[in-house]
Amino acid sequence: MWGTATAAYQIEGAVTEDGRKPSIWDTFSHTPGRTRDNATGDVADDHYHRWSSDLDLMKSLGLTGYRFPVRGRASCRTVSARRTRFYKRLVDGLHQRVSRRW
Repeated sequence: MWGTATAAYQIEGAVTEDGRKPSIWDTFSHTPGRTRDNATGDVADDHYHRWSSDLDLMKSLGLTGYRFPVRGRASCRTVSARRTRFYKRLVDGLHQRVSRRW
């Protein structure tokens, strides 16, 4: 197996889209002086919008696995319906391009 892993805050972006609520890192990074140059993860790597081309890149690298988080509200462990659709498209795309089914 050859794979990679990501963290939602570091790659997803789309901070105000599809029912996403601020994470503790969003709150932290939006507090002046907390990060270098007041950088935030509002756009990050924009995986939320570029997931398909990201999966194409993974396929071109010969990856056979991808570990990713499902971002939801920690207090209630829920994910909005619109965010759920994003993760479904991502998983379907992984099955088509990258991962082997176990």
